[in-house]
Amino acid sequence: MKQLLLFFAVLMLLSSCASKMPQYTYEPVPYELGVPFFPDSVNIPANNPMTVDGVTLGRYLFYDQRLSGDPKKPMSCATCHKQEHSFECGTELFPDGRPVGNSGKKTPNVMLSLINLVWNNSGYFWNGYVNKESGKNIETTVTMAITAPHEMDGDINQAVKLIKKDKRYRELFYKAFGTDEIDIDLISKAIAQFVRSIVSFNSKFDRFMAGEEQLSKSEMRGLMLFTTERADCFHCHGSPALPLWTNNLFMNNAKDIDFEGQNDRSAVTQNPLDKGKYRVPTLRNIEFTAPYMHDGRFKTLDDVLEFYNNGLKRSPYIDPLSINTNHGGMHLSAQDLKDLKAFLLTLSDTAFLKDERYGNPWK
Repeated sequence: MKQLLLFFAVLMLLSSCASKMPQYTYEPVPYELGVPFFPDSVNIPANNPMTVDGVTLGRYLFYDQRLSGDPKKPMSCATCHKQEHSFECGTELFPDGRPVGNSGKKTPNVMLSLINLVWNNSGYFWNGYVNKESGKNIETTVTMAITAPHEMDGDINQAVKLIKKDKRYRELFYKAFGTDEIDIDLISKAIAQFVRSIVSFNSKFDRFMAGEEQLSKSEMRGLMLFTTERADCFHCHGSPALPLWTNNLFMNNAKDIDFEGQNDRSAVTQNPLDKGKYRVPTLRNIEFTAPYMHDGRFKTLDDVLEFYNNGLKRSPYIDPLSINTNHGGMHLSAQDLKDLKAFLLTLSDTAFLKDERYGNPWK
């Protein structure tokens, strides 16, 4: 009799343990970027490989307003990084391009687009202070966003608690990382995977390069201006051979002559020669990412073109590749500027703005 009771006790214990075990499986499938460019220069840390389930989880977290850790002040990454603006903030809520955080403080600079960051190995933000040399990467920016006063101004522990309360996440975390335990490290890794998945390579110009579409005469003339020293855009923003349309470096583009108090590249490197240097942003989807420059001083593309045409300012810190600075600008004709703008608009990927892979999964 005792043996029979012991048998049933063991059976009930095993049944209880089985009921607590996850009813889902961990079978990580590598995430394919689906873009043939630069396969050897992707920025994917060895301890956070991209998987299909990891990217899926990251998308849920990216759009989850509980990430701020304060139900009274909900905020997610997507609050400021909006898909319709190539994951910048746009000007509807913040005309100067600088979002206001939960503390009431504005971001120091305008937003940078989050597209194609998987190929960025030089550092993040306008001055690159988040970089691999300092042990920081996209993962690091998640905790920074949660706690920064000019962003979520939140509490990491509270954010984790709120995420844990949603039972739906248990399965998502298990499928992504093989555990249903939730912490800030895995939250950061998942969001970083999603951000690295955000790629945009379906513009009119991409289709032209693939032989699927033709450029107009004006667009073709703009391309010729862009890729020669008449407009001298290619030194910073690349060419059809470098389709990121940024060199991912930090350069001084002759905006100013006074650099005191600017949080520029020199604030990171402590090299005085880096004064006035900021990240060269991608020109992809430039149509949707106004305002322009690190401080949003130019509201339209026409303003930007006019600056490069007649407004360049000489200083000891100008990048030597900026050959038009000595002349104060490009001095192109009105038709040249029209053609150059026409080419820039061919870099717009309108399908990307509604691509469900990057949209809000909570809707």
